[in-house]
Amino acid sequence: PYACQDGEMAARLAATGYTELGFDSISPYFSIIQESSALGCEMQWEEKDNWPTVRMYNPIWKSADDVKIPANILEHRDMKAITDSIRMLKDEFGNEVAILGKTMGPWTLAYHVFGVESFLLGTVDNPDETKRALEKLKEISVLFGQAQIDAGADALTFPDHATGDLVSGEYYKEFLQDIHTEMVDELEAPLILHICGKTVDRMPYIAKTGMASFHFDSKNDPQEAMDAVDGGITLVGNINNPETLYARGPEEVRQEVYKCLEAGVQMVGPECAVPLATKIENLMEIPLAIKDWTAERHG
Repeated sequence: PYACQDGEMAARLAATGYTELGFDSISPYFSIIQESSALGCEMQWEEKDNWPTVRMYNPIWKSADDVKIPANILEHRDMKAITDSIRMLKDEFGNEVAILGKTMGPWTLAYHVFGVESFLLGTVDNPDETKRALEKLKEISVLFGQAQIDAGADALTFPDHATGDLVSGEYYKEFLQDIHTEMVDELEAPLILHICGKTVDRMPYIAKTGMASFHFDSKNDPQEAMDAVDGGITLVGNINNPETLYARGPEEVRQEVYKCLEAGVQMVGPECAVPLATKIENLMEIPLAIKDWTAERHG
């Protein structure tokens, strides 16, 4: 957990994705909890074999009126860990590889501060209140995102977990499409939207936001996803984590990489947060397979 709390540790650990695994980007924000910790959410930091999590069963707020952003939130230990690490990485690797930041979208933050069940019930019972809460929470997305850009981030991942397992594509259109479109104007760097789960039903809407890329889950077929966005946005993904990267071997990883590339997926990588006990050789296989596929197709 200390790599989520200390800038130097975050930078050193993140750099190995490039120096040891061969990936062409470095991202020091490993989890989805930095902002929520800074807001005062109850945390479960875990040990080194598990990701830190927010205890969403014990939310800190009940309504949009409760949303208050501390004046010094960017000075909180867990926010500074990210901005400090980006500065270090930019200094050391900025001429070699992309440095990626990450800022949570308001839907994800709402899960953390209101609790998943309470927040989702509110979208049905009082959608106007939900929209008011999202409008206030998006200020955190912009504040932290711009701080990372100012620190040297070349692009930002923008996770906002309106997953197909919990909400429909029409919900995405009603509650988030406009906000995500605004984020493109508000933040001065390319944005990579991430939503877990089956998301083909909302990909046509996502493609209209102006975001640079959409990072998609293995629950979506690569070709189906490419067809759904229809050239409106580039795709990143979608190598399966639990079954392929964690439980299988390099050959199965290679097969998934090739499937993505054959479909035309523009950037290939794991679908989401990689299980911490994943075999190193499986992760190394991703860039190796991409190089081999490119050599085979283009000489």
